[in-house]
Amino acid sequence: MVDRQKLEMILFNRFPGATPQQIASATNAIMGLDDEWEEVALPFGSQRPLDVFVEFRILRRRAE
Repeated sequence: MVDRQKLEMILFNRFPGATPQQIASATNAIMGLDDEWEEVALPFGSQRPLDVFVEFRILRRRAE
């Protein structure tokens, strides 16, 4: 589970010109990803790290 307040602080730092309403909308959208999206497992061997500080997740919409 994603911590909502931590996510809001990340978004405020990443997008300093955003309004509180924009941050709230983005937070709501990200918090709702668990319901309709699932993480895609990459084929073995393609999961090599690009950088120590970079993480990528590939998501796809769940089947209805």
